[in-house]
Amino acid sequence: MKIEKPVIAGKALIPVDVKKGETYYYCACGKSGKQPFCDGSHEGTSFEPLAFTAEKDDTVYLCACKQTKNPPYCDGSHEKL
Repeated sequence: MKIEKPVIAGKALIPVDVKKGETYYYCACGKSGKQPFCDGSHEGTSFEPLAFTAEKDDTVYLCACKQTKNPPYCDGSHEKL
């Protein structure tokens, strides 16, 4: 069985303003046209969006390269690509 790898959507972090209590759906496949969020482009793949709920009103830094060890947050993995 072939293990699918995500598409590298970008080689930088994406700052996003989030609102406390709101749930967001992070694109895990890298194919979304609405990065860093899911637009359904994962259909037909083994990927699913990653839901997360903001703990406070804040700016968070989401991963665009899809290689982070701490999804959906950027951990600097893009610097090694």
